[in-house]
Amino acid sequence: MARRIAAGAAYGGGSIGLIGAAAVGVFLAEVQLAKRQVGGGTAPVPPSADGRYGVAFAGPNDPLRLGMLGDSTAAGQGVRRAGQTPGALLASGLAAVSERPVDLRNVALPGARSDDLERQVSLLLADPARTPDVCVIMIGANDVTHRMPATQSVRCLTTAVRRLRTAGAEVVVGTCPDLGTIEPVYQPLRWLARRVSRQLAAAQTIGAVEQGGRTVSLGDLLGPEFAANPRELFGPDNYHPSAEGYATAAMAVLPTLCAVLGLWPESDRLDGSRREDILPVAKAASQAAREAGTEVTGARAPWALLKHRRRRRLPASTETEPAASHPHPDAAHGHP
Repeated sequence: MARRIAAGAAYGGGSIGLIGAAAVGVFLAEVQLAKRQVGGGTAPVPPSADGRYGVAFAGPNDPLRLGMLGDSTAAGQGVRRAGQTPGALLASGLAAVSERPVDLRNVALPGARSDDLERQVSLLLADPARTPDVCVIMIGANDVTHRMPATQSVRCLTTAVRRLRTAGAEVVVGTCPDLGTIEPVYQPLRWLARRVSRQLAAAQTIGAVEQGGRTVSLGDLLGPEFAANPRELFGPDNYHPSAEGYATAAMAVLPTLCAVLGLWPESDRLDGSRREDILPVAKAASQAAREAGTEVTGARAPWALLKHRRRRRLPASTETEPAASHPHPDAAHGHP
């Protein structure tokens, strides 16, 4: 199914859906019920975390430029401090590993679907002198809940990845999270949400990898660890992650973010004990969608590398003031 969705996106098809019309009716009815139980769909407005991180590493090298794109999870909705957002966590971690300052620019929009990525990419690429070195895209949940055709969703994502790669930026995509673990979601919606989320995540993986990006399955964002610890990892609205939840997700993305920039050596050896393998891209995508935190990167077509990188603990951020109080790009929001 994931391959069919990706192929339909590539060739302009729009008829391939994730679920049948009858299932959609049940899905929508239960979604409305779930929405009434997750805080009315409200959450704190995400704080602005744009700025420079790791100023203690200032030196002769230019700062790395990190761009964040996507929806409310990329923006950090659900937390109140800038340093708790995934963008700030990744910027701090990237600064610690690279020992260079990192300039973060977050253009993610709460509620965004994949068709908003065109606008977000245009914002990041508007100034050629500030083109990001690497971008992280986290998108997909709203595509599922708003019934965006899967082929359209994947087509928008692949176009965004292609534009960023053409501009010279590395791209890491956090694929659609597992919506089947949201606490107020009950059967049969829970089963359906999990199935749809995983199918879209697999299709996103195929599309992104074929455009030269890497993916990390974000089942951990709303996945097994969240299901086991919902009180700690979900925020007050029972939908968006808490500060601990965002830290868990950021730890899953950080190793791939560092690897794509060459900040630690890539090994040609695959660790069989960690179920790493070289697989056809569609099979690798399907397996990654089932196991949170799995990285997929392209090899020689049509093959892909399936990796399970060891997580790195994030450095503690000393960010104490909101981003709005630091209009100058050289202002420090935090450092390891």
